[in-house]
Amino acid sequence: MTTTLHDHVQLHGSGIKRRSFLYQVAAAAFAAGTLSLRDIVTLQAAELRKQGKHLVVLWMGGGPSQLECFDPKFGTDSAGETKPIKTSVAGIEIAEGWDVTAKAMQDIALIRSMTNKEGSHPRATYQLHTGYAPTGSVKHPAIGCSLAKELADPQFDLPAVVSVGPTIGSAFLGVNFEPFVVDQPGTAPQNTRVTTDSDRYRRRLGVLDQLENEFAARGGQTVVENHRQLYSKTSKMITSANLKAFQIDDEPQSLKDRYGDSDFGRGCLLARRLIETGVTFVEVNSRGRMGNWDTHQDNFERTRDLIRDVDPGFGTLVTDLKDRGLLDSTVVLWIGEFGRTPKINPRAGRDHYPRVFNAAIAGGGIKGGQVIGASSKDGSDVKDSPVTPNDLFCTVCEALKVDPAKENMSPLGRPMKIVDGGEVVKKLFG
Repeated sequence: MTTTLHDHVQLHGSGIKRRSFLYQVAAAAFAAGTLSLRDIVTLQAAELRKQGKHLVVLWMGGGPSQLECFDPKFGTDSAGETKPIKTSVAGIEIAEGWDVTAKAMQDIALIRSMTNKEGSHPRATYQLHTGYAPTGSVKHPAIGCSLAKELADPQFDLPAVVSVGPTIGSAFLGVNFEPFVVDQPGTAPQNTRVTTDSDRYRRRLGVLDQLENEFAARGGQTVVENHRQLYSKTSKMITSANLKAFQIDDEPQSLKDRYGDSDFGRGCLLARRLIETGVTFVEVNSRGRMGNWDTHQDNFERTRDLIRDVDPGFGTLVTDLKDRGLLDSTVVLWIGEFGRTPKINPRAGRDHYPRVFNAAIAGGGIKGGQVIGASSKDGSDVKDSPVTPNDLFCTVCEALKVDPAKENMSPLGRPMKIVDGGEVVKKLFG
């Protein structure tokens, strides 16, 4: 019997969803022999890009203390000076100082049962960015770069990946997904102004092209290709009207005040502007006036300093995205490389503690106003529902409609999944 395209396409209810129609047509065409598997993958990738999905990672470098953030242990020896405050969701309390975040809790889900084994900063930072433990043979791309490869529009004239502060790069995914690093959030990026007239600029590019052709002919083809990709992206960016997204001068002062007068607050406002313009992935690094979250000493004073910057940025970002109709298509992830010890050391500090720590996540279909998992009474162990970093990354992929098992080929010829193992935390989707 001959199979026709019509036999495979079914309408449901009063109509058919656009994505369902695409997939059914693709499957039917594949069955009929008119589309190859490569064609179907291309169609599905194009559909993903049309959905306009985004990810913002708020990186708490140094390892934030869960007891001073989202899992206070008031009334125990572990609590120290920290007291809890109520949130907009009955029954959920977080540590004092997080007042703006507390008001947005109906849109934020807390994970109090994160657990891992990596307790050194370099290794844990690498793993919590890539989903892989560091090895000597392969440099893995950051998860945001991998997701940008799946989601970003290749014709868009701003970088697909932007980081406020240093971060992990795109590794073997190439220059198209290498993070564009912003040092001073809220101001125009440095060296983005064309200082010559357009004719002279084009002549210079022509000379560069000739020189690169000569170098490529002498065995430098790969280097030349990467260099040309970088120059092409840079040229498009500096002549784009979208470049103004990096500047926050035209934002209302009242909104800038809500985000906070800090690099982190301005970074969060920049993240919203970039997402609104079409950038796929933005990372914002937290670093206070007294350093990062590595609080081996003076834990309580230093975390209060850090919270003053991070709280208004985080809480306002979630609310601002929601007010603009962008939260459903944008995942906001608050995370650090590990937590801190429940036991307070003799220097009034807390040491590294990967056994149990916190994460917070909002948007992308995540059900806010809930807590996943719990730690023991003194905060020393996971009590129920342990969540590993790769479980968390699989959940982010689920929210962004990306297959975490999708493979990219490493330079060694080894296929590397976006996320190596892990399971979706289904409770987060309610």
